[in-house]
Parts: sequence; C-alpha cells; structure tokens
Amino acid sequence: MLEIINLRQLKEANYTVKSVKDELRDNLIAVLKENKNPFPGIIGYEKTVIPYLQNAILARHDLILLGLRGQAKTKIMRQLINLLDDHIPIVKECVINDNPFNPLCKKCREITNKLKDETPIEWLNKEQRYNEKLATPDVTVSDLLGDIDPIKAANLKLTLADEEVIHFGLIPRTNRGIFGINELPDLNTRIQVALLNILEERDIQFRGLPVRLGLDLLLVFTANPEDYTNRGTIITPLKDRIDSQIMTHYPLSIEDSQQITLQEAWLNRTGSQKIIIPNLFYRIIEEITFESRKSEFVDQTSGVSQRVSISAAEALYSNIEKRSILTNEKQSYARICDLYSIVPALIGKIQLVHEGEQKGLITVAKKIIGKAISNEFSAIFPPIYHNKKRKQQEDEIADESLYNPIINWFAKGNTLDLSDTLTADKFESCLNQFPGLAKLTRSLFPKLGKEEIFIYSEFLLEGLYQNSLIGKIEFDDLFTYKDILRTML
Repeated sequence: MLEIINLRQLKEANYTVKSVKDELRDNLIAVLKENKNPFPGIIGYEKTVIPYLQNAILARHDLILLGLRGQAKTKIMRQLINLLDDHIPIVKECVINDNPFNPLCKKCREITNKLKDETPIEWLNKEQRYNEKLATPDVTVSDLLGDIDPIKAANLKLTLADEEVIHFGLIPRTNRGIFGINELPDLNTRIQVALLNILEERDIQFRGLPVRLGLDLLLVFTANPEDYTNRGTIITPLKDRIDSQIMTHYPLSIEDSQQITLQEAWLNRTGSQKIIIPNLFYRIIEEITFESRKSEFVDQTSGVSQRVSISAAEALYSNIEKRSILTNEKQSYARICDLYSIVPALIGKIQLVHEGEQKGLITVAKKIIGKAISNEFSAIFPPIYHNKKRKQQEDEIADESLYNPIINWFAKGNTLDLSDTLTADKFESCLNQFPGLAKLTRSLFPKLGKEEIFIYSEFLLEGLYQNSLIGKIEFDDLFTYKDILRTML
C-alpha cells in the first residue's frame, strides 16, 4: 500500500477508510481472536483494568483512567496506538490528516476538487497519530483547538472571516488519531467547556467563524482522585460525556510489583563490575512500598507510587556499584546494610500526615524499611517466639529458641561493627567474629552459596534487631550491633 501516491491508485486498490474507533475495535477483535496481548508491560491489570479497557474500545467509547499516581495510566494511554493500523493515507501535507475521500479543511477540498483522482497522498504511521497534552494552568483553548491567525490572514491577503486563516491546535492536528489529556482536573472550567462539543457532536468551532469541523478522534483522559479537591474538578457535563471511567490500582501482590520494578528499573548497566542482587532484596524493596501504603505516618490519599520501588532498586544497585568501584572488586553482592541507602529514593515520594511530619521524613523512612525487613525475616526464618506466636512480654523467649546463642553472645558485651563500604573479605571477617553465626545460617539455608551465607547472616542480625532482641547503633556508614540493654543505656 505504501507505494500508492495518489487518490486514483487508492481507489483502484479498493481501500476503505475507517473511523479511528472502528479501526481500534476491529484490530482489538483480531488481537483477541489470536489470544495476543495488546498492552505489553502492563502487569497486574489482567483481570481488573484491561477487561474494562477492552470493553470500552469495543463499545467505541471515549474514556478516562482514574487512579492515584504511579498506576500506569499514561503508559496504558500511549499503548493504545498498538491497536491502530500501521499506516493510513492522508492528503499530502495536510496539517489535520484529512481523509482523501472526504477532506474537512478548505485547502484540501480545493485540492481534491481541482486535481480529482490525481490528488497526492502520503502515508501516516501509527506513532504519528497520537498526541498528548499535560493539563497545566497555562493551557489555553487556542493550544488545544486553535484560533484565527491574523498574520496568516495578512500574508495570504485574506479576511479574518476566511476559513484558511485558522491556525489549528493540537486536537484537530490529531484528527484520525488518539488524543490524550493527562491530569484533566487541572484544566480550567472554560477549557473543559470547550471540549464538550468534541465529545458529543464531534466538531470544533472557531470564534465567530461559521465553520465546524467534524473530527474523527478517540479522546482519552487521565485523572487523580486527589486532584478533585486539591487542584480542580472535572465539570459535570464533561464527565457525563466521557463514556467509560476505568479505575486503576496499585499491584495487588509482591510478585506483580517486583515484576514491574525489574521491568522499569535501570539495572542493566555497562561497567567492569559485576553486581549481584539476590531475589531477597527485591522482595524487601517491594515490602517497603507495600508498607508505605499502610503506614500510619504516610498520607494514603496521596498514594505511594510504584516509582518508589523502581527508584529504590536503582539506588540499591548504585550503592553496591559504588562499593565495588571504591574497593576495586570485580564482583560485589548486595548487603542488608545497603537497603538503608535507598532512603533518599523513598523520602521524595511519600507525603506525611501530621504525626509523620513530627517524626521527620528520614525517621519514618527508616521505620518503613525496618518493618519491611521484619516482614521478610518472619516469612523466611523460623519463628522467634514459642508456638510461632509473639508473647505478651517482649523478652519472654522460649528457652529452646534457635536465636538464644546470638542474643547471649551480645549480652556478654560483644559488639559487631559492619559498614556498607567493607570489602567482601573484611565483611566476612567481621561476621566471623561470632563463631557460630555462619554455621547457624547454613543449617537454616543449606542450599546457599558462600557469599549468600554471609548476606543471610547479616539479615539474621538485622531481623533480630527489628524484633527488639538485640540493639544497633548507627554512626555515619557504621552499623554496630550490640546487646539491647547496653544500647538503651
């Protein structure tokens, strides 16, 4: 088809022009019949968001994606182009992508009337048929729809009442395509009113000019429920004309969340150092995000974006990479102490309630990290307390407890200093100060390799600290584990 260059050849090929919504519908039907996924990389929505999205496309609906920050709304919106045809014909050089069989603008009508079947055409690929605008307070009706251009009128020696003096905005320039508006409530009321005709009558009007353009569009919007009260609202008539409202959500499982993080985080870096991060750390990172969404100190109406996990994974990798560079080691493993290096990635993405602000961002972030470590410790290590339940008294531990030797060792006045800047050999030497620690870890996890034994040994110490069985003091990059009573004193 791409070799066709005029209207006559297009007719001879029996080409049929579809509306953009029919095109999306037909292509979705074909994809569903082949059992393919039209939205690759959208994880965790297979049984919630995606079915409703497919229904909206099949119904030829304009739609709005409503959800908190970091819920893949923009990504879904941009992936709708996967359901467009690879190429469509337009009148050559037409700024509103006119259908050669039925052009809308005056210039293209004159061309087709004059040249008939010799009207030149060109092919528009699907990436060129998508436009998007972030709603900000400075957006104007002219930006979206267009306006009369007096300079154009002067250059062409036309009156301001002539259709050719119109300067088209973003929406008409996306004719026969998909137009998305991010953060719809941020548009002021006057601009939202200007969108009413596009959604219902499918046309736009220009000031006092007696011209109406019947555009062929799919309109997609995104909004955050928080915005309805904080920054603006969607006016009722506009909301009524948006055919489908689809609610998004955060990942429902650690596994889905981890898959998203590994897909989006920048972890495939070039360099001579080999960075090894066991799956344990990725699970803890997701636990941190999940704990943030439950924390009493975090404003849950604001949401905790999936970007927390993504940025945390990148920060964790960078800390290990930095240690590898400083110690001149070709291979470096993640350590539990590295998890605290993600604090800057966390504190920029959570909004605190009043109680959280009183404690401070860094304190809240470390509490959340500690709670996540404790959760994962409880999931993979034997229970600390008798009958697998925590007793009412914190210090009442079963005599046969697996962890008593460690607790007693610290009770004798021994301390253990660790740092995230230690070489692998020094890290192992520090942990070997307690003679039975590595042996105990190996008895619990016999399949672990040598390096992972020491990682899990450090995890064991941190887990005991998070359960208030041993103490820890932090000073710069140094972590000192010691008896909990001595820590308090």
